[in-house]
Amino acid sequence: MNSTPIEPRAMTELETGVVTKLLSSGKAGAGDYLAQIPFTQVNATWGVGSPSVDVVVPSGVETASGSTDGIFANGAVTDRNGAPIGEVILWVEHGRLSGIEYAWYTDVRPQTLPEPAQIEVL
Repeated sequence: MNSTPIEPRAMTELETGVVTKLLSSGKAGAGDYLAQIPFTQVNATWGVGSPSVDVVVPSGVETASGSTDGIFANGAVTDRNGAPIGEVILWVEHGRLSGIEYAWYTDVRPQTLPEPAQIEVL
């Protein structure tokens, strides 16, 4: 992933909703990551117009216990007819949220993350 740094900002309501949805499976450690959401900031995009972002959790926020680096959660994205159009991936690093990736299967890159209702957590 090629990230473009930006002035850190709070996650949008949509970004927060997507992360919350991906953490809804009850997987061990999910509660620790949910607790990080209010403190998480977006600090980079994955290119102009990309809905994928890097995030950072301040050092004073408790890390998730027993976590490994990499993909923590992912979900299939469907259109309103139920056809698969992509997937969203939640990345973690050192017990902290680190990225939201939207991989699409369509010919046109989406401008925003999908609505949480479009995501089926895998």
